Amino acid sequence: MRPITAETFPSFVERLASEDPHLGSIVDSHGVPAFWHRPPGFATLALFIVEQQVSLQSAKAVYERLVALLGSVEPATVHAADLDDLGRAGLTRQKQRYLKLLAEAVLEGRLDLDGLSSRPDDEVRRLLLAQTGIGPWTADVYLLSALRHPDIWPVGDRALQVGVGDLLGRPAPPGPDEMEAIGERWRPFRSVAARLIWHDYLRRRGRDETDVAGLGPVTDGGPRGD
Repeated sequence: MRPITAETFPSFVERLASEDPHLGSIVDSHGVPAFWHRPPGFATLALFIVEQQVSLQSAKAVYERLVALLGSVEPATVHAADLDDLGRAGLTRQKQRYLKLLAEAVLEGRLDLDGLSSRPDDEVRRLLLAQTGIGPWTADVYLLSALRHPDIWPVGDRALQVGVGDLLGRPAPPGPDEMEAIGERWRPFRSVAARLIWHDYLRRRGRDETDVAGLGPVTDGGPRGD
């Protein structure tokens, strides 16, 4: 299926809202969410790696220091950067290694980020998961927010888990296996369902989608990701 766009997103929301009362209640209460997305490419993948296992507020601060240090977050600038400088930006040794290996893979042509846009979900996920430091959460949110694929369901995202629990009245957020089962009802537009549920999650907490380092929304449910 073609990537979701700002023009097609409202019609997908309308379809899901008409078919599912839970999602319909989100639109009734909060309206159609804005269609946010992140630019595909190295900078977004680097940001997702920075975001792994920390709050988005913390990741935002680290990423902004990284931008200040490098000028731009690109394969060449990361590859050339001194590890001590990356550490002073706030990156752990592990994440320094992840970013260096990702930059090397792109520069050596082992990962063609531009070519991912024409590949199916499973192939994109396989290629991303082959990279050290990229796990299921990172691959899924890249597919959803950068490549804008319509049927991605990031079961490991904590905010999405909490949002599903809120929406369905569960006493506790569902885990990944239960999330997989729940998401089946929203195929082939699980990405749209996820966006609606994140929207509801934020509005229930008096918040809204805002940019993180200019690259995307805050849906912070605490430590998240791979």
